[in-house]
Amino acid sequence: MANGVKTFRKLQIARNADSDSDDVIAATTILRANGTIDDSRNLYFVSEDVGLATGSDRTNTSLLGAEIAIDAIEATYEQLPYFLEMSIASVTPTFDSGDAYVYTWTIPTTSFSALRPYTVEGGDNNQAEVANFVHCKDWTLAGAGGSAWMMSGNLFGKKVVDQAFTGSVALPTVNTMNFSKSKLYIDNDSDTWASTQITNTLLGATIKCNPNTIGKPTAEGELTWTFAQQTMMNITVDLLFEYNTTAHAQKNVWRAETPKLIRILNQGLAFTNPGNTYSVRTFIADFAGKYSDFEKIGEQNGNDVIQAHFSARYNAAQASAGQFIIVNAKSSMP
Repeated sequence: MANGVKTFRKLQIARNADSDSDDVIAATTILRANGTIDDSRNLYFVSEDVGLATGSDRTNTSLLGAEIAIDAIEATYEQLPYFLEMSIASVTPTFDSGDAYVYTWTIPTTSFSALRPYTVEGGDNNQAEVANFVHCKDWTLAGAGGSAWMMSGNLFGKKVVDQAFTGSVALPTVNTMNFSKSKLYIDNDSDTWASTQITNTLLGATIKCNPNTIGKPTAEGELTWTFAQQTMMNITVDLLFEYNTTAHAQKNVWRAETPKLIRILNQGLAFTNPGNTYSVRTFIADFAGKYSDFEKIGEQNGNDVIQAHFSARYNAAQASAGQFIIVNAKSSMP
């Protein structure tokens, strides 16, 4: 008998063939993250008047499901794309030359793009399980000066069954995204992203993406939800500013309800063979929209700071709500 030990836990994943594929396929890589699979089936005792003090042991399972909470862990250029594929769109990279491949996710405006479902294996040395047709319910990318960007998310799938781990899956090489290697740009919506860098001001940032994707159970002869439906996407950016003249000016932008363009640029380790446009691993988050709130002045280590909240929304001048770009050395998603 094997006793489960935390150090032997792992999550292995595979990218399914297309947006409609709910097949369980063999894992191709290890997700360098922390999390376990929750069998979220709706199993309940039937409430009935049958003359028994404790009620009967009659039960029913009306719907199967899977949930996987991914704890916050250092974000990487190689594995953050999984969350984006499962929540925004399935993408194919553009070859930039050398070792650089460019992945671009456009924030939806007039229509939704096809998502990419995944197969997820999870467990430990005692038991392994597999969840199929896995999508991302929401994800968060948060960072602060002197630390790494941290990624977390919540996944959901159709069902959970026992299955042994796919064998001989290699641990992938990843590169951490450090917050201090980031830059902030804020521009008028009539300009272009990244025209004006904001220096000595950004202390921390949190990007939250909630695609509001839900599993829709229909009458299809199965005890699972049958397709994933996206609804109104909600993307927000919380920015912790040093309370200086720049931050004060942005607070007045909020009061005037003026739309802005925000870019967060993060750059990492250089490619051995640089691309034509990108010579280093890169993460870009572009947002069009408006500030929704500025909190009252706060304090950090005796210094005044202020928290701003920005919502990504469709902007007519740009005909866009923004995009995410990740440049890494992977020619394809596993």
